[in-house]
This record gives sequence, C-alpha cells and structure tokens, in this order.
Amino acid sequence: MAKSMEQQDFLVGKADLRKTEYRHAALDPAALTPGQVLFRVDHFAFTANNITYAAFGEAMKYWQFFPGPAGWGRVPVWGFADVVASTFPGVAVGERFYGYYPMSSHLVVEPARHTPLGFMDGAAHRRELSPIYNQYVRTTTDPSYSRAGEDLQMIFRPLFMTSFLIDDFLDDNDFYGARRLILSSASSKTAFGTAFLAAKRKGIEVVGLTSPGNVGFCEGLGCYDRVVTYDDIKSLDAGTASVYVDMAGSGPVRQAVHGHFDHMLKYSCSVGASHWDDMGSNRDLKGPRPTLFFAPAQGQKRVADWGADGLQARTGAAWSDFIAKAKDWISIEHHQGVDQIERIYRATLEGKVSPDTGHILSF
Repeated sequence: MAKSMEQQDFLVGKADLRKTEYRHAALDPAALTPGQVLFRVDHFAFTANNITYAAFGEAMKYWQFFPGPAGWGRVPVWGFADVVASTFPGVAVGERFYGYYPMSSHLVVEPARHTPLGFMDGAAHRRELSPIYNQYVRTTTDPSYSRAGEDLQMIFRPLFMTSFLIDDFLDDNDFYGARRLILSSASSKTAFGTAFLAAKRKGIEVVGLTSPGNVGFCEGLGCYDRVVTYDDIKSLDAGTASVYVDMAGSGPVRQAVHGHFDHMLKYSCSVGASHWDDMGSNRDLKGPRPTLFFAPAQGQKRVADWGADGLQARTGAAWSDFIAKAKDWISIEHHQGVDQIERIYRATLEGKVSPDTGHILSF
C-alpha cells in the first residue's frame, strides 16, 4: 500500500464563482475500505465548459459528483489519473484512466460494472447521477488512446461528444423545420464542434455569433457559412426559419435573437454559460421558450436506438474526422501548481482566454 500523502483541493464558492480557496490535508491510502481505488490526478483540461459546470452546479447537480465542504464546490474536469492504491481486485496500482475528476490532486472511487475497458464509479453519492460522467476508461484497452494525444483528448473529447449529441438531436428533429442554425459563443469548442458537424448537413446554413475580437478566428475555422458580431444580429434575415443554440448564456444576446426572429425562431436550445454573470431571465421573450439541452438524455436515446456499440462507432468516426482538423486550430499550454490553476481558472471565468489556446493543468 502507498505511503501517506497530501491531498490538494481547489475549491470554488457555490454562491460566488469568483470566490476560491485552496486546501490541503493528509491522505492515508491505508484507510481505503475494501472495493475502493485511490487515483492521483495527473493532469486535466480547463475550458469554458468547466465554467458551465460551475454555473449550473446546483441546477444540473454537477456539484454532487465531488462534494466539497459546506458552501464550496469542486469543479468537475476531464483528465487522466493513475492508480496509487487499490483494494479492488480488478484494478491494479499503476494503471491509468481517462475520466471525470475534481480539481483535486486525488480521488477515491468505488469501481462497479468493471470490464477490460474500465469501470463505473459506484459510490453512493454518484449512483443517481448521469452514468456518462461516472465512467473511467482504461488507457491500455482504449483503441483511440495514445499518450501523445492526451492533451487533445482532454480538451476536445468531452466537448465534442456534446457537439455530436446537439447536432444529432437537431437532425433527429429535422431542425424543427428551420434551415438556419445560429450558435452563440461561436469561438467556443463546443460551438465550433457543433458547427463542424452541422455544416455537413444538406440545406443547413450555419451562423456563428461572437465578439469582434474573435471574428477572424471563427472565420478561419471554415465551419461557419457566416460569422456575425453580437451587435449585428439584426443583419440576419429575420424571415428565414432558424434554430438558436445558446452556448453563451447571455441574457441580452438571447433577448436580441428572440426579439429579432420572433415566431421564425423555431427552437431555442440552451447549452452553455460562458457569459455566466450575464444570464438574465427568460421573461417576456418573443418566440419559443428556451429549452435546456441535457446531452446524456440524447445519448441514452441513441443507445436505445443504435445500441452502445452503434453509438460508439458513430461518435468514433465523427471524432476522427473532427480531430484531424481541430488539432491545427489551437496551441496547447501546460501549467503546474496552485497559483497557475488559480490564474487559468480566473482568466476563463472572466472570458479572457484566447479561443486558439488550450490549457492543461496539474497540481
């Protein structure tokens, strides 16, 4: 059994995302109970998607995955971790897993539904939560894994899965009769992943909304038929039936889109909260009421339709196509230590991270 070590936690105020705290405590691997595994988190990606997890922490139960002290939350992230202690027979010390971790140096899990590919965390507090977030994938049996590809996997893979399911959901519903897809926060990775897929749909015009400073980046992606700044929404033809996918969560932008299109807006889909501090309300909105998109629900529908293997085959093919292009769209920076974690967290929270940079963090 591993020797005593120190656990480090980066905590965020649930009621105020600008409030942070760093805590550390002694960690004794010998205290594991039978059937538990102790991970040491190696590194993880941090994007605007993680801010969405925090902003919707209560509403979507993201805080429940990794409970923190009263009033504090541990923001979920996607990354890689190594097993440093195990009392579960099927998981050995030294194995490496990809999955959903807290912004902490360590995590204790309780493997269930174990297979050669990995396992689900069967801890009591996670059993009622979405299974998509509870799966840990063994790197040695993951056919898409490569050590050199870890950075891109952490940054893009969870976001692209959401992109795939958004595009699939809209196509599954024939885009609600619309032939234009409008995406806010067009420079975000989930948005341009969705745009990449939707651009392949016949008869669908893909429009990206973004700030003036990100127009060049978005146009350079080649995913959007047109890129429009937030203050130029009225330049879009209001007579064309449209669907709005809201990655930003900005109240004023939502009001502008709904007000401009009114009844010609056939569906309004709320996904992200990169503008978490300006979300506003949905009162007095023209057009359809915004509907929160929950990716696991569409994923579960497709498992029922296609089987788990069928869904994996489709997402795998789409991922391979996407990452071949996306790997050239960003540069990757690595940051180590609590001070750097704090810096990147705050920069992302305040929307000051360049869309062409991906950040990988470690304690």
